[in-house]
Amino acid sequence: MRHLSVEILAAGSQQPDPITSAGNAQLGIAALVGIAVIVLLITRFKLHAFLALTVGSLVLGAVAAAPLDKAIDSFTTGLGDTVSGVGVLIALGAILGKLLADSGGADQIVDTILAKAGRRSIPWAMALIAGIVGLPMFFEVGLVLLIPVVLLVAKRGNYLVMRVGIPALAGLSVMHGLIPPHPGPLVAIDAIHANLGVTLALGLVVGIPTLVVAGPLFGRVAARWVDTTPPEGVVPERATADAARRPGFGITLATVLLPVVLMLAKALTDIIVDDAENTVQRVMDVVGDPMIALLVAVLVALFTLGRSAGFGKDKLSETVGSSLGPIAGILLIVGAGGGFKQTLVDVGIGRMILDVSENWSVPALLLGWLIAVGIRLATGSATVATVSAAGLVAPLAADMSTAQAALVVLAVGAGSLFFSHVNDAGFWLVKEYFGMNVGQTVKSWSIMETIISVVALLLLLLLSLVV
Repeated sequence: MRHLSVEILAAGSQQPDPITSAGNAQLGIAALVGIAVIVLLITRFKLHAFLALTVGSLVLGAVAAAPLDKAIDSFTTGLGDTVSGVGVLIALGAILGKLLADSGGADQIVDTILAKAGRRSIPWAMALIAGIVGLPMFFEVGLVLLIPVVLLVAKRGNYLVMRVGIPALAGLSVMHGLIPPHPGPLVAIDAIHANLGVTLALGLVVGIPTLVVAGPLFGRVAARWVDTTPPEGVVPERATADAARRPGFGITLATVLLPVVLMLAKALTDIIVDDAENTVQRVMDVVGDPMIALLVAVLVALFTLGRSAGFGKDKLSETVGSSLGPIAGILLIVGAGGGFKQTLVDVGIGRMILDVSENWSVPALLLGWLIAVGIRLATGSATVATVSAAGLVAPLAADMSTAQAALVVLAVGAGSLFFSHVNDAGFWLVKEYFGMNVGQTVKSWSIMETIISVVALLLLLLLSLVV
């Protein structure tokens, strides 16, 4: 992935000269004011996160006494570099997710696993389904796709809704916060200059046990706390009910996992071969590149999913085109978050954190988690929390090993999931789909998100002792 144009230098903790001569106290105040403005605009005035981040970046520059033209340059540079780094990946992921949904491939995965699962293993099957389906999809898309399955399973199997709903929500949320190619982890990887393959591998190591705890295990508790009846009419239509026109289970699963396998293969080659002149290494550097891996998966999906579902050329073109519109807002938020992050770096916040943290005993991994938690609680946006926290801790990760930098990325992602509440759109989405009141949503969804965040952090701290 491309590095940002104004980047943390690899040598030591050196950073670009700040665009202001403000002292640490003023810079600290500027950072707090900038974040506070973003929080206020999003929560109080319901301003779109893209506009809030843009205004917050300019306020940050003004309070830090940076020349306005320099602050604008920092913001636009950060926005452009972030979108160029992750925009194509987000678009390709959206196309793959749309093909999976419209072809009925996701339905095929769901129905096959449920047919093989016994009554006692249904919650575990739901966690597995959500993990697989959520791998290439955004949280909201995966939720809409899985809602009919969750409610159907609960009704036919006479389960409490939370018993099967929490594992599905946990599977989607773990993938969204910890596993690339989701936007949050991708942006953090780009900001911290971590290795995507290593981050993906360690994310799976942390994500699987985290999913077990926050999904099937906590689902038992949540089912006792919350008894809800989903409202009629909230269940969307499934993509297809014609099993004969769906792609097969094996080929669908292989297509979904293809980009993950390619990226993991590159990471493994980097470890085993570690020779830039080796032919295998050079081939895997290309094939395992995130953009190429996702592009290959999309091209393969056009045949394995689209053609298997009977899509003609016009239908395939329509499916691909319709997948791109909904991600426009995501791209703008991610880009503006990158602009805010770059403004933080260019005014000297990164250097200030280095100076202030020299006498701290808090590791960078824990610091990244704490910063992400604070921004998540304040703004309600996991993406804003990830982007902002990654930019703030990036200087501390400059001299880290590949594995340690990946752990910092995952810590930021874990912190961004902490205690979703009323300022998070996902909170209301879950509340309405499952027919809960605010208190019930807090006792189920919000607590589940907190469990994911804390369990992931504990596992990351343990991993940091051995990698």
